[in-house]
Formats: sequence, structure tokens, C-alpha cells
Amino acid sequence: MTYKEALNKGITILESERIADAKIDAWLLLSFVSEMTKAQYFLKQTEQIDQLTLYKYQDVLCKRAQHIPLQHITGEQDFMGINFWVNEHVLIPRQDTETLVEEALKVIPSGSHILDLCTGSGCVIISLVALGQGLSGIGVDISEEALAIARENGKRLVGSKVVFEQGDLWQPVTGKFNAIVSNPPYIRTADIEELTTEVKDHEPRLALDGTEDGLLFYREITAHAREYLNEGGWLLVEIGYDQGPDVYALFVEAGFKDVEVVKDLPGNNRVVKGHL
Repeated sequence: MTYKEALNKGITILESERIADAKIDAWLLLSFVSEMTKAQYFLKQTEQIDQLTLYKYQDVLCKRAQHIPLQHITGEQDFMGINFWVNEHVLIPRQDTETLVEEALKVIPSGSHILDLCTGSGCVIISLVALGQGLSGIGVDISEEALAIARENGKRLVGSKVVFEQGDLWQPVTGKFNAIVSNPPYIRTADIEELTTEVKDHEPRLALDGTEDGLLFYREITAHAREYLNEGGWLLVEIGYDQGPDVYALFVEAGFKDVEVVKDLPGNNRVVKGHL
């Protein structure tokens, strides 16, 4: 069997299981097991695939056909141009969340100390520290399993500039910060079963479930953020596409100024930000 034949068979297998983006995933999995770039593939596509690579390819195709997320199979995901390690204990970093990082980088002064609540894989705080000027921070999450991955990412990508602490929101937090960021759980409990199999069955429920109305964490964060922010400090949170008005109102109620709802690239409401 040639590489091209193996890829075509992979596409057929994934399409038969109604995997979204079957062609892309089939290629990414072949690239993962063969360590080939697209350019290398085009040069070798008519060559015979070796048996070990074919076996590995069949194995990862079987997993993806069961709707196990691609990122859980490869163990990595690109975010803000940075390669993060992920597993089933953390929410897979998504392009939508890059809007949160981009907006934070616009307003956070150089040399700032930042708090990231519900840090998960650490992708938000690590990206801010990696891409900002002289930034440092703390990432907090209730899940020790998630923090194990976050700490690995932090050590590998930014060294000691980010520290990770286990606890429920503010529980382990002391001191004040120039900015607080968060991508909290915001899916309404009743809506979780409507999500794709990859999400509802394979990503951590703790990172998804925002309780009945999806707003619990926003209430907790806006109610107490000023206790941990320096004067003029910023609060920025990711939101669901239909939560802009509700979260905007919570910011205003908590006394934040210049509150703004920011859209992501597809044009959906994605971030609310404001400062003291």
C-alpha cells in the first residue's frame, strides 16, 4: 500500500463514521505517525508505506473513528502559534479563545502580574507571558489533573514566569494583580448534551458546565475581582456567543469602567473586558 492509498483509505474510514473534517484529520494523523510534512508527502505519496507506520496509522484512525478528539490522540494543540500539550483532563485550546489573549495583550501594561482563573492547560496565561513584555502570572484551576498538564506546559514554554495553584476560583489567591483573565465554564447544563460527541464525551465536564444559566462563574468573578485588582487593573473573560448582554451587565454592576463586548473573527461575541 502506498502513502496515497493509505491516506485515501483513512479518509474513507473517517467519512464513514461522520467525522467532521475527515480529509484534514486523516492527513494530520498520517503526518503525525509518519513525521512527514505536506511537501515530503507529495514527494513520497507513490512509495510503499512501511508496515510499522501503517500499523500506527490504523491505530490512530481507529481512535479518531470513535470520535476521540484529534488533539487527544496527538497530545498537542497549536494556540497563538505555540504548541501546547493537552489530554482528556483539559479543555482543548480553541481559536475562539485567542481573542481573549489578543485583547488582553492590547491593554495589559508591560511588567504586569496576571491572574488566570480556570486555567486548564494554561494556554491563556502562558501565551500572555510568552508574547507580552515582562509579564508574569499565576494560573488557578480546581482540577489537579489539569494543573499537571499546565505545569508541564509552563515549564517547557515560559519557565518559572508562571506559577500554577490548585483551588476553587479565589480560594488559593493572595495579593493583587494588574489584570485578571478567565475562560470559565459557560455552557448551560441543559445544552451540554447537544454538543458534539468529541466535546460532551471526551472533554472534562468541569471545564464546560456553567450550571443552569451558564453565568455562575461570571457572577463569582465579577463580584470579587476588584479585591484582587490594582487600581486601573483589567478584567477580561471569554463568553459564549449569546452571553454578551448578561456578562456586560455584571461588569457594570460590579463597577468596571469602559466595559466592552468584543467579537471574535467569525463575528460572534467572545470577550467582555473592563477596568477599575
